[in-house]
Amino acid sequence: LKQRLHNHLINIVRERDPCFATGGHFLVREYIRESLSQWGEVETHEFEVRNQIYQNLILDLDAATPSNLPPILIGAHYDAVPGTPGADDNATGVAVLLELAAVFKAQPLKYPVRLVAFDLDEAALTGGGLLGSTAYAADMKDQKQTLRLMLSLEMLGYRDSIPNSQNYPDLIKPFYRDRGDFIALVGNLSAIFDLIRLSRHISKHGIPCQILPDPTNGKLIPITGFSDHSPFWEQGYKAIMVTDTAMLRNPNYHKPSDTLESLDLDFLTGVCESLIAALKKVT
Repeated sequence: LKQRLHNHLINIVRERDPCFATGGHFLVREYIRESLSQWGEVETHEFEVRNQIYQNLILDLDAATPSNLPPILIGAHYDAVPGTPGADDNATGVAVLLELAAVFKAQPLKYPVRLVAFDLDEAALTGGGLLGSTAYAADMKDQKQTLRLMLSLEMLGYRDSIPNSQNYPDLIKPFYRDRGDFIALVGNLSAIFDLIRLSRHISKHGIPCQILPDPTNGKLIPITGFSDHSPFWEQGYKAIMVTDTAMLRNPNYHKPSDTLESLDLDFLTGVCESLIAALKKVT
């Protein structure tokens, strides 16, 4: 698994913002499409921003037994900010997404799984961030589609076990550990029981896990809404961000130093393994 994740990262970690690195952006998008297409038909969800068409890529996987159960949607954005190769942000999330496709094709879950690679998460010159997930969540709501749960994979590969390596907004700082050696789950109030269950199973499989329920959908602590789960919160879906806490831990956030060499691949592998085990327990 560690080698497969590394191979994905080699293909994804490069400058790939859609404004200044269009070649890299195209290559990464097509790598994702090719990787997902091994496991089924990849649907393209197109949306328009400033007279330009962008693409979310979608793969639907069947449940273990035929049913009318709503899917678990797992998403990760594949664009990066200008000037950075975006190793942790968010090549790590995409690499795990691609591995989940292989695993849940071979070992289906109780629920159908919908894997989505979102474009235009980052705020560049395209009118703001979270644009791909906002367009997709709105279309799902318009079509009255239901979800069992939405998970946003947002930076999964940076660990620092040194004391005081983990920062927090002042409001929640007294309640959490000061070492950046855990994975965090951030969810809206309707996802509280999933937060608890997933956290318990992730921790059981070797990765420390912290949870943060946010009943305000990012209004009280804005940083909790800085990923592609946020548009799903706004549309009334149960949604959780899975993250290494981004700028609260990783000093390379949105910098040229966000390289493959800065990642902890053992941590990333453990997160992927633990997330797979936890999702198998979703009821």
